[in-house]
Order: sequence, then structure tokens, then C-alpha cells
Amino acid sequence: MIKKKIVAVFLALAGMVAAGCGNSDLMVLTPYGDAVIKEDGTSAGTGAAHASDADKPSADVSDSAAADVADGANGQDASKPAAGGDTSGLLHVGFAQVGAESGWRLAQTQSMKDTFTEENGYIFDFVDCNNNQKTQLQALEQFIENGVQYIILDPIVEDGYDEVLKKAKDANIPVIVVDRKISADASLYACWVGSDFSREGKDAAEWLAAFLSENQRASEEINILTILGSDGASAAIGRTNGFEEIAQNQGGWNLLDKQTGDFTKDGGYAVMKAYLDKYDKIDVVVCQNDDEAFGAVEAIKEAGKTCGPDGDIVIISFDATRAGFEAMIAGDINVDVECNPLEGPFVAELIQKLEKGETVEAIQYMEEGVFAAEEAAAVLPSRVY
Repeated sequence: MIKKKIVAVFLALAGMVAAGCGNSDLMVLTPYGDAVIKEDGTSAGTGAAHASDADKPSADVSDSAAADVADGANGQDASKPAAGGDTSGLLHVGFAQVGAESGWRLAQTQSMKDTFTEENGYIFDFVDCNNNQKTQLQALEQFIENGVQYIILDPIVEDGYDEVLKKAKDANIPVIVVDRKISADASLYACWVGSDFSREGKDAAEWLAAFLSENQRASEEINILTILGSDGASAAIGRTNGFEEIAQNQGGWNLLDKQTGDFTKDGGYAVMKAYLDKYDKIDVVVCQNDDEAFGAVEAIKEAGKTCGPDGDIVIISFDATRAGFEAMIAGDINVDVECNPLEGPFVAELIQKLEKGETVEAIQYMEEGVFAAEEAAAVLPSRVY
């Protein structure tokens, strides 16, 4: 059986210098721990272990890791099996992931890893780009150099991918863009798979309109604050535009402010804390993912205010992760608009169609729903992420 090596690469940021890597070094996840690729192609272990002690070699751990890393640093295929392994019939797929900033992102990554296994007929290279576009572009370049047969790209921002996509096309490597969208010409990639972010934003606004009507508040002045996702991310752009399209037709809705929380709990907490200091009357907070909502709820409670179905502040969230459902059940979030991360099997189907020479639609939407707090307990057992 071929041993799969999942390679996670990311640029070490300034705050990681203590780990022994400068801004231009790369860190690679090997079976025995993290190892740093230096600019000159040499490598060294960082001491962070990812296998149990029983699984590690008793000696020369850093040498083993260094050998794995050196292959990648020198342009060889870091995911290749040991000598003598038979890779005939396996499709080589590379996935350049945004990062691991949220529970949704982790679920998406796991869906890909569970799908693109040797048992299912794949060699899988995985790159965690740590929300750094430069890292992601380097990962894509490395995939092309390694000769992968398909590339899956979840773009960090919309712009800046044209050149590397042209290189992939010249190398006859189809690129499937997932989740977030890009501004590149559609002829440069095979298709896009993901959510209708504008529709998600509209769904959230339409739910709010119905909620206010049901609670005899349709004629009230409603002060709304938004905690945006990452700057330039298509999910943030689409959800914002969709929500505001509906909001502008609601006479009493006041969109007071919108600040980025970068799709993180810490970001949601910081933005909400600032909002609470600035605004006296807050009726609704739109958080563009669950992690931001968790941070916002924490800040609201610290301020001695209430939120959720029985509180004073309505919390609207996106993603509908299990943790999001649990927050609705706990009474912290009013509604969660689904963004389905389980894209792995769907992407695999597309790859198999492309392998057969079939044409695939340029835009592929995942199935999604809208879940209010009152139904969360009944729905939660059926959730898989």
C-alpha cells in the first residue's frame, strides 16, 4: 500500500521567526513533524510532532523529515510514495487551501482529505496557505512543477491569479476553483464549485424581514451592524451585496456600520466590542460566519447585554456548522444561513467527468438552507459538520 503524505506548506510570518524561519522560508508538514525549508533548499525540524511517539523513528527524526522536505524544496514530488510503490491509475490532485481560520474551513478540508484518498484512486497534495496569497501562488507554482493532473484552488482573494492559471492551462492541468470566486477569465479554469454568496445574503435579509413582521416590528427603525468577512473574499462581498440589496427596500432599516472581522472569533469579538462602545441602540448584528458570531456574542455578554431569540440583539450568522447549531440551541444566535463545506465528493465527480472528456458546467452551486433557532435542536443530529 502506498503511504500517503499530505503536504501542508505556508509562509512563516514575522511572528514565527522564533520557530527558526524567516519571511521567505516554507514550513512543510511531514509524517514526523514540521520542518522548515530554507531559501537555499536545506531543511531542519522544528520539534513540533504530529505523530505519536510510537510512530516516530527512535533516532534521526529530523533527518527523515529533512529528506521529505528536501524533495519538495528541490522541485520533486513531495507526495510521491516510497521507491517501488505503484502509482499507476492514481490521479495526482493538489489542493491549495485558504487556511484553517474557522470550523467551516476545517470541515471543507476534511471533506477533501476524506475524498481524495489512495483507496479512492488519488494521490493528494494539500497546502494550507495560512491566509497568505503569496504562499498560495507559490503552492500553485509547485503543483504545476510537480506535474499534478488536477488543481483545486480555494482563492484567498478574488484578484491576482491570472498568471499562474495561464501556466496551469499551458501545462494542460485543469483547475477547479472552489468556495470563493476569482476575477480571472473563466477560460483559465475548468469550473467553479461553491455557494451562491449573494443568495445567502438575500436569504438572511429575507429571514430578518419575516422575523420583524412576525414580531410586529416591521414599522420600527431597525439599527443593523455588520461584521464582515475577510477583505476581498468573494463570500464577504456576495453576502454583503445580497443583504444590502434587500435591505435598501426596507424603509426602516438603518445600516449603521460594517467592519471586517476576518472570519475569526477574535475578529468578531474585537469589532463587536468597538460597536458596543460606539452605538447605544443596536437591534441586529449580521456576522458573516459562525466564528465571528461566537466572538460577537461573547462581547455582547461581557457588556451586560443580551442577544439571541430571547435577547435584545438579533444575531444573524452564516455557515451553519454544528457549533453554530449548538449556539442557536443555547439561545445565542437567531438564525444561521448554510454555506455547505462538503465539496470533496462533488469535486471528485467533476474530475471523473473531465477524465472522460465530458464538459462540465462553468458554475456549480452546492445545496444549502436557512435554519432558525427554533428548529436547531431537531436538525442538529443530522448535521455532519
